[in-house]
Amino acid sequence: MKRNVELVVISDVHLGTYGCHAQELLNYLKSIKPETLILNGDIVDMWQFKKSYFPELHLRVINKIFRLSLNGTKVFYLTGNHDEQLRRFTDMNFGNFHLRDSLELILHGKKHWFFHGDVFDASVMRTPWLAKMGGYSYDRLVWFNKGVNRLMKFWGKQPISFSKQVKMKVKNAVKYISDFEKTAIDIARQKGFDHVVCGHVHTPQYRHADGVHYLNSGDWVENLTALEYNGGEWSIYKYDEKQFESEIFDKLRKEHSDEEDFPLKDNKSALMSQILNLASVHPI
Repeated sequence: MKRNVELVVISDVHLGTYGCHAQELLNYLKSIKPETLILNGDIVDMWQFKKSYFPELHLRVINKIFRLSLNGTKVFYLTGNHDEQLRRFTDMNFGNFHLRDSLELILHGKKHWFFHGDVFDASVMRTPWLAKMGGYSYDRLVWFNKGVNRLMKFWGKQPISFSKQVKMKVKNAVKYISDFEKTAIDIARQKGFDHVVCGHVHTPQYRHADGVHYLNSGDWVENLTALEYNGGEWSIYKYDEKQFESEIFDKLRKEHSDEEDFPLKDNKSALMSQILNLASVHPI
């Protein structure tokens, strides 16, 4: 049985990069039935995009998202820095699919503000070329890390994350995340929001400070996390590989495999192609 969820937020999927955990995200999306899905930036990575590397699994994730919209889920795609080329089409509506730079919602009487968060990143705003070089290096580190973790799993050991260790040990990285959260909270409070929901820093978080709830959906590169909202309560979802190795999920996957292995036959497939074509003309 699929889980019914009122609202789901995912961000920083980075489709089109070696570090993306597309299969895991596809498993998760198959396991839920959300009323609203918010894609909070950096879903398709147009910085790292190469025509030679966009696996079928990555296309199936996009296909699944459009199928959710066809089946009644309201989908809001909020642009981030890695998919900033889409900002020229802001405020486009395509049935249940909506493209925005940010989103404001009132949930159970509380004002929520959703946006990616790259506007707080000085390296992105002032020196985009340096940020893109960093993104390229990060993708290669994660790709190498995935190879190491395959060996760790073979040897029966726990996976490790090089990039997480760097974040925890480098003072500047820890300070950057702390400053990012504080800035988001301060601006949200000034604007009268009860909750502010971001992505960008790849660090899942849910905390309360200065009268504002700050949430971050993390990513599908390192942490494999999402935010879920039900009955007025937020929670952080963490992907559990063991959950999706069960016989129950195998049955669910087989039941929906035929539907999702075939491309969409309506005009949403054209939109999908346009997104990928747009990425292909903006290489690093």
